[in-house]
Amino acid sequence: MTDPLFTEAARLIAGADALIIAAGAGMGVDSGLPDFRGNTGFWRAYPALAEARIAFEEIASPDAFSRTPTLAWGFYGHRLNLYRRTRPHPGFSMLRQISAALPGGSFVFTSNVDGQFQCAGFGEDRICEVHGSIHHLQCMNGCGEAIVPANNFSPEVDDSACLLRSPLPRCPTCRGLMRPNVLMFGDWGWLGRRTTGQRQRLETWLHTTARPVVIEIGAGSHVPTVRWFSETLGVPLIRINPTEPDIPGRGVSLACGGLEALSGIHAALLAQGFLFP
Repeated sequence: MTDPLFTEAARLIAGADALIIAAGAGMGVDSGLPDFRGNTGFWRAYPALAEARIAFEEIASPDAFSRTPTLAWGFYGHRLNLYRRTRPHPGFSMLRQISAALPGGSFVFTSNVDGQFQCAGFGEDRICEVHGSIHHLQCMNGCGEAIVPANNFSPEVDDSACLLRSPLPRCPTCRGLMRPNVLMFGDWGWLGRRTTGQRQRLETWLHTTARPVVIEIGAGSHVPTVRWFSETLGVPLIRINPTEPDIPGRGVSLACGGLEALSGIHAALLAQGFLFP
């Protein structure tokens, strides 16, 4: 990566009044979170599922909770525990510092369900989790359409077998099985009310900005939700992606990882006097 690209990205940010942070799965890689693109990486993280030849799309589905709830919760319980103990990498703090220097601050739009932006100190009212959050649960029966925090659920998982050993979470109203409030594959039962409220706050905030810029980190084309969002806003786009960095229209393409690019942009903003140590 050459310094002029970081400098150009910094120039776009310095000329904006607000920052839209669009984040895909690649945002968490530098924090040590696994990348589930393709079965190779997925099965490396979950050898028990590899031995059973269960693909990501099979276990990340409501059908898995209906058929084998202890296996489905073994997978999601492991992820919940992993996300709870993972500390966000320094790039999150850099984004917070950049946001604080802009009049309109920032708003996060992410397909990640890991809650890392909240953990890094971003305000709950400035985050849109378009695919939901693993830190919230919903009843499989759609009982009252309630979405509840998962704070009281502490899954004990046999990682070698990818099986939940503690009791399954139960709906406090009807005692039905609880599942993550996450949009899965083939999911017609996902309760999207929480995400809808977040999206409405995002749209309201966008109307308060005049010159926003998008910085997109680690959003691939396999699940293109974040890329579509970034490209349809019609504002300058800084795309950070080591394998799919190309962009349409105005912006900067950075073919590197998230932390590397954010560090380079942050250093360029310091050099330009936009940020201060």
